[in-house]
Amino acid sequence: MSADTHPAESRDLTACPACDSTALRAFHGQDNIPVNSCLLVGSHQQAIDFPRGDLRLAFCTACGFVFNTRFDAAKSTYSEDYEETQGFSPRFREFATELAQKWIDRHDIHGKDIVEIGCGKGEFLALMCELGGNRGVGIDPSAHPERLQTTADVRLIPDFYTEQYADLPADVVICRHTLEHIAPVGDFMRRVRAVIGDRTDTVVLFELPDVLRVLQEVGFWDVYYEHCSYFSLGSLARLFRSTGFEVVRLEMDYDDQYLLIEARPAPVTPAVQDPLAEEDDMGALTAAVDHFETEFAAMLQRWRADLVASAEAGSRAVIWGGGSKGVAYLTTLGVEKEVEYAVDINPYKQGKFLAGTGQQVVAPAFLKDYQPGVVIAMNPVYCQEIQQDLDALEVSAELKAV
Repeated sequence: MSADTHPAESRDLTACPACDSTALRAFHGQDNIPVNSCLLVGSHQQAIDFPRGDLRLAFCTACGFVFNTRFDAAKSTYSEDYEETQGFSPRFREFATELAQKWIDRHDIHGKDIVEIGCGKGEFLALMCELGGNRGVGIDPSAHPERLQTTADVRLIPDFYTEQYADLPADVVICRHTLEHIAPVGDFMRRVRAVIGDRTDTVVLFELPDVLRVLQEVGFWDVYYEHCSYFSLGSLARLFRSTGFEVVRLEMDYDDQYLLIEARPAPVTPAVQDPLAEEDDMGALTAAVDHFETEFAAMLQRWRADLVASAEAGSRAVIWGGGSKGVAYLTTLGVEKEVEYAVDINPYKQGKFLAGTGQQVVAPAFLKDYQPGVVIAMNPVYCQEIQQDLDALEVSAELKAV
């Protein structure tokens, strides 16, 4: 789920990487947090000793972009040990299939060449090729070509996306859940535009998390070191326009957790394009930054109090989700003893340990004997399938969601 994040950014950036404005407002900081959340960690001690970095979020009052001014790309690792896929969830697979079909139908993506930047394990690219009879190349350092099961014409390249892949034929460029991992977002988007060149009929499709929801919900579990860049619909559109793209469509999906943008390369002399209605969000972003800054401490206090109360009552608590949200939730709260295990349906994570706090990742079946009193879902979108698993295991725990 990553592209080239090198070279490393300098510490304490003073200009917005999206628009170069210096009109920045710092509003949130965390020190000594794990620099990766999805790397497979083989022991409890390795998890406790995991490399760490600092986070300082700033809000660009000119374009709405939110970013970590202290992000150092050299500290984050993306390799074959990076395990980010949500593809083991039936709910996520349903969403991915619907999205692939929607994009194929909307842009007549049939018999085309697709390049996906930051393809992860390649499941979505395979869907695009299977459903539309397309040909695909996916580029990602965490790719495992041997794990992808498809009869479609799909090739995965375990590497960062750089200019060396400029010659790949691409009628469609896809980039899902990658831009938020890239610090120099303006430079990256200009690079993508330069690679496309004069092929102005190329379809460009991006998907990434929505920062407005995170700020409004004070969702500290969605703030972590790997995510150095945070977008709203408006700030994403403004970045695309400023780097040589025409914005075709903006929308929310996945219970309004994800931003979707559909764009095309602008000609050398682009026509004046009126902003879409969805881009008018600077007022909402400013209010949401105020809210996050004001309510952050109280939100942490409430969650800590709940966990302590459960422990004192003799009720075991586990989190469900052994990925980035789980790592951010536990490390931000400073939780170790109050939560002993993290549950995850991804078999590649099971038996590993969470960076920072060291909880072991277990399969759902572990809960049948462990019998927790509380299960905390790291994403409410999965509560229905989690409850089904708990019922099947005869686990009567209270299911909460962040």
